[in-house]
Amino acid sequence: MNHTQPPSELSLADFDFALPPELIAQQPATERSASRLLDGTGPLPVDRVFRELPALLQPGDLLVFNDTRVIKARLLGEKPTGGAVEALVERVLPGHEVWAHLRASKSPRPGSLVRFADAFDALVLGRAGPEGSLFHLRLPDDPLVLLERHGHVPLPPYITHADTAFDAARYQTVFAARPGAVAAPTAALHFDEALLAALRERGVRSAAVTLHVGAGTFQPVRAERIADHRMHSEWFEVGEATVAAIAATRAAGGRVVSVGTTTLRALESAARDGALAPYRGETDIFITPGFSFRVVDVLVTNFHLPRSTLLMLVSAFSGLDHVRALYRHAVESRYRFFSYGDAMLLRRSGA
Repeated sequence: MNHTQPPSELSLADFDFALPPELIAQQPATERSASRLLDGTGPLPVDRVFRELPALLQPGDLLVFNDTRVIKARLLGEKPTGGAVEALVERVLPGHEVWAHLRASKSPRPGSLVRFADAFDALVLGRAGPEGSLFHLRLPDDPLVLLERHGHVPLPPYITHADTAFDAARYQTVFAARPGAVAAPTAALHFDEALLAALRERGVRSAAVTLHVGAGTFQPVRAERIADHRMHSEWFEVGEATVAAIAATRAAGGRVVSVGTTTLRALESAARDGALAPYRGETDIFITPGFSFRVVDVLVTNFHLPRSTLLMLVSAFSGLDHVRALYRHAVESRYRFFSYGDAMLLRRSGA
């Protein structure tokens, strides 16, 4: 599903802000729901703790989660010449094949082998993906099995430590079910079993979508005019049960609360032809100010990188000036940023 936001005259500089490096979280909070939560649903920011979320929602609201599961997508290996290769598997395909980003001093040629983790050989089939930016590889066994056994947690580029067993547990949601993501749906990392139980007790229901987050989520926007940016594509599915749950919520006067930008992108992609309908396929939706939201009323999200497509999305959702003010408050109040950082709660502008 390839719908792109109409051109906007906004520039990259409109989404820039100064972020002290020490505010980039290198580790998650000790407890998932102990992260801070910046409540931005009113005109002024309110500092809270994430476990207070049930009190901020209403009985009859519907939380929608992304149930994707992060795979150990990072592989270390070498070419027959001995040159080092680092792979990040972007997409698992049928037939033991994958698309992957490869980093090497010299790109391996089609027909050559790359040995990974000193354990198995991958055959290079050629280039693939948008503009040939990926490599098409064939592995000797089920890629998910090989990655789980030999791969590393694909921590974001701004996290500086090597992955550990702790990261394998915490860079994963407690309800992760469908393997395929190379980055976590980070707003959902704040939910633990106790908080989910408290939400159910509050009368807040839940549903799920799947969007396999790709490495493109970390791609910098290089075009000065944001309308010139080409968005990466990701696989997603919105099922019949979730569509029905949203319809029932709407009919009863409840709100649709998206847990994370990935969930929002899936829901709004499935509604781009009008009414929300079940959908399974690709989306390259680029949400910028001026976008007409059809599904989501409230958004739970982490703090995003300056000049990023995700900052553009939240600015479209809650208003550019409002989001700028919230980010200023977050920096001044020493909130922790990015994947392992704190969260914010936003209401759709005009809702």
